[in-house]
Amino acid sequence: MATAGPSLGGVSSYLTLKSPIEHETEARRSRFICAIAPAGTTARAAEFIAERRRLHPSATHNCTAYVVGQERKGDDDGEPGGTAGTPMVQALVGRGFDRVVAVVTRYFGGTLLGAGGLVRAYGSAVTETLDRAEPVRMVPARLMLVSVAHDQAGRVENDLRASRHPVREVTYGQAVEFAVAVGEDEVAGFTDWLATLTAGRARVTPGEPVHLPG
Repeated sequence: MATAGPSLGGVSSYLTLKSPIEHETEARRSRFICAIAPAGTTARAAEFIAERRRLHPSATHNCTAYVVGQERKGDDDGEPGGTAGTPMVQALVGRGFDRVVAVVTRYFGGTLLGAGGLVRAYGSAVTETLDRAEPVRMVPARLMLVSVAHDQAGRVENDLRASRHPVREVTYGQAVEFAVAVGEDEVAGFTDWLATLTAGRARVTPGEPVHLPG
């Protein structure tokens, strides 16, 4: 069972998925089809939910949950309140997942499960699907803004792209600015490396916190 890792640089690591996964379970003849996908934004989560509902228009319920940073939301889609969306969210959070969305599609099998049975069925649908997933651990990083003169930009860009630090964006103006994602524990070494590379001419400014695959 995968769980979230320790905090680095004061910001927690988390688990997410590289690609969607689907798994089906059964409880008293009701089918529960769980699909979980990566979702970097709530808009992407909403898109995935809409896709799954279009795929299963005749289902009895399409219950949903997503965790995107501080945004956590579950929807019971007609099941008794708190018996579907909430245990789905709890299953995702309990396993240390973030930036993910889950949809559990239920086809009613003719037997009522009761509130406790529904909570177990929806929560288990998510956890059993996560058990079969290949999680990606995301670790804290910092978006470093590297500004250099145009006469140095070509060499600096080549060296940056050859390094293990991904270049997220390049902006051209009076100077050339590279937005580079650097692990929190590598920021000092990265800054020293650039100072050596550019003979101290680069201006390096810490930007917003981000995450990288760890």
